[in-house]
Amino acid sequence: MTTETTSLAEQFKRSGKNARRGTFLLVLPLLAFLTITFFLPIFNMLNRSIEDATIADNLPRSADALRSWNGKGRPPFSAIAALADDLARAHREGTIGRIATRLNFERPGMRSLLMKTARVASTFEPPYAQAFNAVDLQWSDPEVWGALRHASASYTSGYYIAAFDETRKADGTRVPRAEEEQVYVMLFQRTLWVAFLVTALCFVLGYPLAYFISQQDEKTRHLLLILVLLPFWTSLLVRTTSWIALLQTNGILNDGLAFFGGDGARLDLMHNMNGTLIAMTHILLPFMILPTYSVMLSVPPALTRAAVSLGATPWTAFWRVYFPMTLPGAAAGGLLVFILALGYYITPTLVGGRSGQLISNMIQFHMQTSLNWGLAAALGGILLAIVTVLYIVYARVIGLNRLRLG
Repeated sequence: MTTETTSLAEQFKRSGKNARRGTFLLVLPLLAFLTITFFLPIFNMLNRSIEDATIADNLPRSADALRSWNGKGRPPFSAIAALADDLARAHREGTIGRIATRLNFERPGMRSLLMKTARVASTFEPPYAQAFNAVDLQWSDPEVWGALRHASASYTSGYYIAAFDETRKADGTRVPRAEEEQVYVMLFQRTLWVAFLVTALCFVLGYPLAYFISQQDEKTRHLLLILVLLPFWTSLLVRTTSWIALLQTNGILNDGLAFFGGDGARLDLMHNMNGTLIAMTHILLPFMILPTYSVMLSVPPALTRAAVSLGATPWTAFWRVYFPMTLPGAAAGGLLVFILALGYYITPTLVGGRSGQLISNMIQFHMQTSLNWGLAAALGGILLAIVTVLYIVYARVIGLNRLRLG
């Protein structure tokens, strides 16, 4: 009996291992796909936001010499001599352009300073400090050497500091940028505010519509769902362009208003935040309707009828019974809309104009125009952190509501 029991337990254990192995092999292609297309790009983005070895690799002697400098007073003689040698070598090897571009990210104006200094660096002789000053008196400014010192580290927090509209002095002290240069914090605030407004508008419009669809018979529900899904069959660019035709000064909407109220009735809906909110709400509305509708279908109608039969008014039954049970779906739709709104850049660019730009438009600018990929990665990393915090809050709050309802 003992031998048979042991053999049966071993068979169960072996079958469990085989089942787990088979399950793992089934999900292995999905894990590989997610790793290649999701996790590795995110890791690369986060790494790029803190890693930049351009100066350390191309000005190695200068980087080593400046590490011992505390950023106060004049840099050591060894650092000045090393920079003269490194700049001459970089000019010969053709790497000075990449070096100058990297330093220009750290301090505006460094590119032109580096380029003209590198052209004559091979002629420098001791004392090197006077030779540098003869090219440009900016070399007597400790902040110039401080920018070179900060950029010489292979890993830096400089991109995140710039993303918060701050800069570093030569000794490493963080100070706010000039008011006219502060743009990123304002764009983050605007992006969060627009995402919140779009989410609120989608909830106000989407929740009643989802409720209306869920109360219809099956044939009518299918027809209404097709109408909700219909925009997904059209390109985002086409939908955005259609809103331009509708909202512009001489567009369909304003022409209709002018027909009834004269030219004074025309509204300013293009190249501002009004157009951005309208277009984004229309585009993201299905993402609110569908999760809310799916949860509403799972709520038994008998519950609200039972509440009414026990003396509750229809409004009380809806608010105290029906709404809490559908809240997880509405919250999931709201989270989805909010996250998508944070990353929108096509619609704000075409409809919003300059006053409707969001932080994603600045990320696109640094990726495609200024080629400051480190700063673009830092801005993306901050957006990722915001989304992660929102998801944690959602999981805790809505998870507790689900547990309480169960």
